[in-house]
Amino acid sequence: MLKIVIVIMMIAVLISLFTGLVFLIRDGGKTNRVVNSLAVRVGLSLALLALILVSLWHGDLSLNPTP
Repeated sequence: MLKIVIVIMMIAVLISLFTGLVFLIRDGGKTNRVVNSLAVRVGLSLALLALILVSLWHGDLSLNPTP
């Protein structure tokens, strides 16, 4: 379940990245939509990093699991 949440958050970061690119191409950087997309992407990335670190600290994830 945790790995699915991590993958979904990574996909959300990629979607935010490409929406920022679309806004940059369409608007030419004249509106704040590119900046808002960057803020969303940074927030999602920080939340993803915090989720991974907390799950490593609690033992829900392991760095090198044995098969």
